[in-house]
Amino acid sequence: MFKRLILEDYAALFTVGAFIVAVTIYLTMLWRAVRMPRGQTERFARLPFESESSRHDERA
Repeated sequence: MFKRLILEDYAALFTVGAFIVAVTIYLTMLWRAVRMPRGQTERFARLPFESESSRHDERA
């Protein structure tokens, strides 16, 4: 089955390119999270992720 599969060199370039783009995005986000000022991390820690109405709906 795989003997009939024709792989072109440019297909490998797209795969490697997509991998490099994904790794770059993840590393950029990691770098920004590590370099974030202490005040900003504390502000993000205090953010409410659910509203009062959604908590009320869950109890009903």
